[in-house]
Amino acid sequence: MDTLETRELTYFVAVAEELHFGRAAERLGMAQPPLSRAIQQLERRLGVCLLERNRRGVRLTDAGEVLLHEGRAALDATAAAARRTRRALHRAGHRRDG
Repeated sequence: MDTLETRELTYFVAVAEELHFGRAAERLGMAQPPLSRAIQQLERRLGVCLLERNRRGVRLTDAGEVLLHEGRAALDATAAAARRTRRALHRAGHRRDG
């Protein structure tokens, strides 16, 4: 079963939202070539085309639309899990100290 890494989702969501590899790379603080390679590897691994690329730019495929929606939800869920975990630690620390 294929699983997606948070990094892959972060890269894909940035490209999908910007619809431009250069702007997405800038937003992510990385160079464009490694970002392009990462998206191509993701597409190969999933066995689907996520983005249509041409001289005019980038467009999401139907599969890309699905991954954008699901990827945003997954990234939001992981961020929420981290926040809840930190809050639990903070509360536990107060109970021990108090």
